[in-house]
Amino acid sequence: MSKTDSQYDQVISKCKALFELKTKDYGTAWRILRPSSLTDQIFIKASRIRSIQEKKTMQVEEGIENEFVGIINYSIMAMIQLDHPVADGKYEMAADEAIKHYVSYSADTKALMQKKNHDYGEAWRDMRVSSITDLILMKILRIKQIEENDGHTLVSEGLKANFQDMLNYAAFALILLGE
Repeated sequence: MSKTDSQYDQVISKCKALFELKTKDYGTAWRILRPSSLTDQIFIKASRIRSIQEKKTMQVEEGIENEFVGIINYSIMAMIQLDHPVADGKYEMAADEAIKHYVSYSADTKALMQKKNHDYGEAWRDMRVSSITDLILMKILRIKQIEENDGHTLVSEGLKANFQDMLNYAAFALILLGE
């Protein structure tokens, strides 16, 4: 297993553990959120990260690492909502089913990361975390435009691919912050 694969697995494991604990606390209350609301939640997290990076200070003592974890978890929730929309007002999803989906989407996204890392030569390792934040914000703006177009694109990647990219960027940021 490569260094990146191991570090990526550690990041996802930490995020999944938090997802599982919050599922025990709250159930799957997040299922009431439409994908566009999850996009806005990710926007809030990324905007806070950028604000902290620019101001070099924060008033809420929760660092940017927690915000990147939130971006990962909200991205997975959004992918679940896209592929398994709420039907007939039945918002609850069994905890074991939500976790099964979490594992599946995170594995699919890791596979995408491995392919892109092969092609790009792990260029992200030479990036600044602030640039990764900006890329996440750009992806959010792209997603919002796609959502405004009812999910349709002419030549661009769709919603799921953009959520996967944000998840991977957030994982990269956490890896870089941990080094």
